[in-house]
Amino acid sequence: MTSSGTTWSAGEGRGAAAGTAPAPAPPQPAWELLLPAAGAPARGRGRALQEALREAVRAGRLGPGTRLPSSRALAADLGVSRGLVTEVYEQLTAEGYLRSDRGSGTWVGGAARSAAPGARDLAPRAPGVRVDFRSGTPDLALFPRAAWGAAQRAVLSELAHRQLGYPDPRGLPELRTALAALLARRRGVAAGPERLVVCSGVAQATTLLGFVLRARGLDTVGVEDPGSPEHARLFAATGVDTVWLPVDGEGLEPGPLAASGVRAVVVTPSHQFPSGIAYSARRRAALLDWARSVDGFVLEDDYDGDFRYDRAPVGALQGLDPERVAYAGSVSKSLAPGLRLGWMLVPEALLDEVVERKRTMDLGNPALDQAVLTRFVTEGGYDRQLRRCQRAYRERRDALVAALERHFPGSGVSGIAAGLHVIAHLPPEHGPTPRFLERARAAGVALRPLADYGTARPTDGTVRLVLGYAHLTPGEIARGVELMAEGQGVG
Repeated sequence: MTSSGTTWSAGEGRGAAAGTAPAPAPPQPAWELLLPAAGAPARGRGRALQEALREAVRAGRLGPGTRLPSSRALAADLGVSRGLVTEVYEQLTAEGYLRSDRGSGTWVGGAARSAAPGARDLAPRAPGVRVDFRSGTPDLALFPRAAWGAAQRAVLSELAHRQLGYPDPRGLPELRTALAALLARRRGVAAGPERLVVCSGVAQATTLLGFVLRARGLDTVGVEDPGSPEHARLFAATGVDTVWLPVDGEGLEPGPLAASGVRAVVVTPSHQFPSGIAYSARRRAALLDWARSVDGFVLEDDYDGDFRYDRAPVGALQGLDPERVAYAGSVSKSLAPGLRLGWMLVPEALLDEVVERKRTMDLGNPALDQAVLTRFVTEGGYDRQLRRCQRAYRERRDALVAALERHFPGSGVSGIAAGLHVIAHLPPEHGPTPRFLERARAAGVALRPLADYGTARPTDGTVRLVLGYAHLTPGEIARGVELMAEGQGVG
């Protein structure tokens, strides 16, 4: 390599942009920025030099108005051919990173801006927390890595080339057939694969339905009170407003529902979130009578319907009237939310609109992931996973109830023995709730009160908490409740 001492210079000569303040940049050897790229293998050297120079402009290391050395001088510094440097200059000039004035050289243009530094991780985290009782997450350590990996390898070796093309926006026919059979057997739904749409979880199913309802002129949807705040956020993203409708010990109250004027509601009837009740048969019938009377629809969010610990799970509401109930579920609680795989069984009247909205939204879910889930379901892996989770989560629920009784005498839990969370009621002497939460936070325990999930506020001084347990081991649960008690000065 030569040592010609060629330097980058900012704003020199008549090639600098008129009226543009030159970027301050101390002179440095031209080859210093590009030397690693110049050492790349011959076949990829031109591309490596392009990327290195492009990144130097993007990052601001070469500011607008900086004059570049001649192609001959830079080639000598880097030990590459002049033709290669000329090609690099021409390519980046065409892209707008550089500009060239005939007879006066090549300069850094002013179009490029620095990119944001690094890639941030916006996934929900709880820094500084020793035990996190917030609900909604399964035990990700239970994910069946070996079985899932075997299914992936088999799919990659057997999948037809055509199946790697754009999929049916509803989902692979094989997966829809397998899921329809699974849901009919386990959840009592009444629909075939033609009515099933594979979605990126219940969240996408909710937004799909929101867009369709909005296009039909339904601009307000009822949501349960207490209920998941996420439903309101998802509908808001589609331009649909939500109204809180009270839930009592049997389910959605018919009177306020009828008086609300809405024609669509979202419910969690098999295990109401967060109260933990199961809708009574009477309330299920009343809800469907209401939907028929107003020519409306019900979205059934069956978020954890497979997990019942004292008896067989109550069947899905959709099985009673598939023309009025859209049924949504996913593998987020049974496998992992990161898979982003779910489904919606759609009433016939809404099916074409939902499918078209799904098509324009993302053209369908990834074919490989769908094929793997198909194999996992058809070969029995999904049923085995549900049994494994059922055993683990029942044990953890029992551990939580026992720990509460030990450290907070007089406390109790409400709701059916099901799902991934309980409502804990602590005696009034541990209140008020804000003080309890602050002390728990200081002890390193993350909690959410029941008041976060609706409009009602306790007036009797009882501390009511929504405690998730599925993602914690029995030992972590016991330690978390102990820390909670120590923070309150009890136990």
